[in-house]
Amino acid sequence: MTDTATATRTAVLRTDDLVAGYLPGVNILNGCTVDAYQGDLIGIIGPNGAGKSTLLKAIFGQVKIRGGAVLLNGEDITSLKADKLVGKGVGMVPQNNNVFPSLSIEENLEMGLFQRPKVFAERFEFVSGLFPELAKRRRQRAGSLSGGERQMVAMGRALMMDPSVLLLDEPSAGLSPVRQDETFLRVAEINRAGVTIIMVEQNARRCLQICHRAYVLDQGKDAYTGTGRDLLNDPRVIELYLGTLAADEDAKRDARETEA
Repeated sequence: MTDTATATRTAVLRTDDLVAGYLPGVNILNGCTVDAYQGDLIGIIGPNGAGKSTLLKAIFGQVKIRGGAVLLNGEDITSLKADKLVGKGVGMVPQNNNVFPSLSIEENLEMGLFQRPKVFAERFEFVSGLFPELAKRRRQRAGSLSGGERQMVAMGRALMMDPSVLLLDEPSAGLSPVRQDETFLRVAEINRAGVTIIMVEQNARRCLQICHRAYVLDQGKDAYTGTGRDLLNDPRVIELYLGTLAADEDAKRDARETEA
């Protein structure tokens, strides 16, 4: 989407100069502005501690917002909690603890539709079209699934409420390279189905390859923004961030291999 096009439209979701944090007097976000328009796939990257996950939690009513605003189709939703946001069409898939392990795949999906149980069959058909594996194994307990399969269940559950905006917090974290690629393909497929996505991702290069636009966060602010391709080839971003992010990712992978 061009800058000219976005300038004439209202963002589906916008954070306006957002300030937020967990502890009194300590801000993680320090004036962060992000815009997502209808059909966008937005990537959020940056070094560890930049405020990426905090941004999603602030949008989803899970972190105290101390300044700025969150707007959904122009409506101020800054003070709303997660259950109200889900009803307004905002879904979120957290990085951790994102399935109910003792429940079956189907029961997990039902939990995603607790506010609209009568449309389960319709929404299950939609989600099954994106994740046919879930339909085939709908009776299987979620706790027996692999990390990549659990991620499918978590995304499927969020999609059951037919969100207009989906927030994804590091969907590839902890997955093998093959599973990471599968996850990114799924994210792109969900986006093509008409869902606007804001995705925080540790795999910065892969994120920039698939997203329409991206924001580089640093110290709680949007330091750089542009198309995924532009940022992927921006010498400043490469020098200051992509090298650091690659090192962070390598360190996490080495740690997982050591533990294994």
